[in-house]
Amino acid sequence: MLSAKAIVELHDQRTRAWHLDDPGVREGGGQEGSAPAQDHAREWLALVANQHRANFDLWHIEDEARSPGATDIELAAVKRRIDKTNQLRNDLVEELDGALLKWLAERALPNEDAPLNSESPGLIIDRLSILSLKIHHTREEAERKDAPEGHAERNCGRLRVLHEQRSDLAGCLDALWRETLSGIRRFKLYRQMKMYNDPALNPAIYRRTTPEA
Repeated sequence: MLSAKAIVELHDQRTRAWHLDDPGVREGGGQEGSAPAQDHAREWLALVANQHRANFDLWHIEDEARSPGATDIELAAVKRRIDKTNQLRNDLVEELDGALLKWLAERALPNEDAPLNSESPGLIIDRLSILSLKIHHTREEAERKDAPEGHAERNCGRLRVLHEQRSDLAGCLDALWRETLSGIRRFKLYRQMKMYNDPALNPAIYRRTTPEA
């Protein structure tokens, strides 16, 4: 059901395709009429790809906010898009964990007596998604033809660190899943409880929208 290697490969493949604006790229993978186990895997990877897309979009929307020539009106519009996309990103993390817990529940897992892991698989996958984007853009900088002296060397060094961090994190994800299947560790779905987009919870919204007496 969960393979860090498959997730990392999917992240990198989608990152390349989306930067090329490839209209033929499909979420998930697999073939029509595949076996139930393959269908499960394809649906799972489609969820992973959707969550990665939210991070991909968020990365580039945030770049717009850093444009030196952006006007105040443009920045306000970008901030709203950032909030909306970040909310989607976190909702999809919860969806990833929910899908894994549903699959585990059919197998009488996780073991409720096992020690609780502080980070869920969905949160780790979110971090792997961001690392894929960092690696892609750092490699672009390392290969820039018009970069100043020393720029390539600096970014090659950063690239080595990013690859090491991703390898470590992928190993942690596989270990968590392996130990969950073995019944010696468990994880929970942690609700993000974001407040900033909720007009009932954010005073900056409800104080501006409540009719005056």
